[in-house]
Amino acid sequence: MTRKLKAAIIGSGNIGTDLMIKILRHGKHIEIAAMVGIDPASDGLARAARMGLAITHEGVEGLVRLPVFSEIDFVFDATSASAHVKNDAILRSHKADIRMIDLTPAAIGPYCIPVVNGDEHLDALNLNMVTCGGQATIPMVAAVSRVAKVHYGEIVASIASKSAGPGTRANIDEFTETTSKAIEVVGGADKGKAIIIMNPAEPPLIMRDTVYTLSQPANEEAIAASVERMAAAVQAYVPGYRLKQKVQFERIDTPIRIPGVGDAITGLKTSIFLEVEGAAHYLPAYAGNLDIMTSAGLRTAEQMAARMLAAAAA
Repeated sequence: MTRKLKAAIIGSGNIGTDLMIKILRHGKHIEIAAMVGIDPASDGLARAARMGLAITHEGVEGLVRLPVFSEIDFVFDATSASAHVKNDAILRSHKADIRMIDLTPAAIGPYCIPVVNGDEHLDALNLNMVTCGGQATIPMVAAVSRVAKVHYGEIVASIASKSAGPGTRANIDEFTETTSKAIEVVGGADKGKAIIIMNPAEPPLIMRDTVYTLSQPANEEAIAASVERMAAAVQAYVPGYRLKQKVQFERIDTPIRIPGVGDAITGLKTSIFLEVEGAAHYLPAYAGNLDIMTSAGLRTAEQMAARMLAAAAA
């Protein structure tokens, strides 16, 4: 049997529970060992207990007291941005080299979008998975960036209101700030802007994302091909990720001024329309926004674990 590295999840809500099920079903180099929450009556803790995992409802302080903590190499944090800062500090005071996969917008570690820069940060001790909107849209900004210089990138993420739990709602400001910055740092845009919409429609609609870029003039067929290749790369770990229609282009010949970009500019406007359907492991299929976060987090941790195991075997 191939050796696996042990992981714990902090946060027994929707994201943490879905991630637990994903690791149990699909973990190749990682196995789940503990589930951590603060609500002793949470469904996530109850499910973990039924599966024979170590559990605690005393938060990160309870995790460090679990006997299995000494064996844990990875911790996924599915709480909130403010809680993650405290969780990271507490865990690192007990085990300095523990690997944190941050599923909140705290962004105290480098931004990670697996298909764009995942290979660059495999040795990082804290990796930030940006946001659901970032995971869905930044690959598209990067796809345009590898063909033409992107002056401005704007994304609009529309999610079902029912898929937004307390953590998501508490992190709206952090969502926009972290995603906007990651559009620049990872996506390659000079200036980024992010907007999130919580759609109250019934029945709930799946996640839909719109990406707008204003770039230097470039070959439209080359950009469209780059976008399609990137979409296929994301689909490798998020099967419900797809382009809604063909990429649209518009030549901007009249100079426009964009705050934060500098001089008024012309160029090529690219519009990309996406939708993300969840795998429904634990969450409903409309919650693609949460599914893409857990899928990206697991993908990243698996790549890190594979590297660690290879190094140990060398």
